[in-house]
This record gives sequence, C-alpha cells and structure tokens, in this order.
Amino acid sequence: MAVTERVTEAETLLLVGETCSGLGEGASFTALEWVRREFLAKLGFEPYPGTFNLRMGGPAWEDARRVMAREAGIAITPEPGFCAAKCFHVVVAGRITGAVVFPEVAGYPADKFEVISAVPMRQALGVADGDRVAVSVLC
Repeated sequence: MAVTERVTEAETLLLVGETCSGLGEGASFTALEWVRREFLAKLGFEPYPGTFNLRMGGPAWEDARRVMAREAGIAITPEPGFCAAKCFHVVVAGRITGAVVFPEVAGYPADKFEVISAVPMRQALGVADGDRVAVSVLC
C-alpha cells in the first residue's frame, strides 16, 4: 500500500501514491468525442488516450478525500447513458499538468486516483507499477 501525505497550503493537497495498472478502459473513454470536448473546454487540454493510475491509502488519504468531496471541483457533464465526474487540476512529479478524475459511480474504488493529461504520463515519467509518485492537487 502506498504511503500518502497531506499538507494544505493555499488549497493545494500534496499526496504520494503508488503507480498501478488500471483496467484498460481509460483509453476508450478518453477517446469519446463528448469526453474530449468536455475536457478541452473545462480543463484546457485534450487528453492523451488512457489514464495514469495511482493507488492511495492511509489516514492522510482519507483526509484528502474528505477535502475533495466538499470542494466543487470541475464538473464533467456526461451525455445520456454515461456517468458524471468531478475533476481537480493536478501537477504530477512536479512537472506534468493534468487532472484527477473521480467518476460519480457507485462502487468506484476508494483508493483509485486516475489522472488524465495531454501526454502519456507513465512514459514521460519513466515509472512502472509500484513506483511512488508525488502529486499536487489544486482544490
């Protein structure tokens, strides 16, 4: 399990998570035209196909989740048949910008932290499953 830290400074959450593989569904989701339009309009970039996944855990992560739950975030409005999502801008490893996406679906894993970006993050960072990565979340 990853070690997670939380410090609040000017509404920025500083977290550390463990790189992990996802289910492989992110690429098809980020390729949908309405998703690309929403992300470009509301987040300012077109997503690279797929997501960069981190596993979070521990009391500090629970605290950070509570902070994000009470913040408005950036709402992603779905087309019929899809779920809504809430996003926050992030900076990964101090150098790559993107957004964390929290789909509003029942049963979404509490330890999952899915990041989208305009670049292939895993390759850009040179990380593998199990590597620890720092993330700043802008609330």
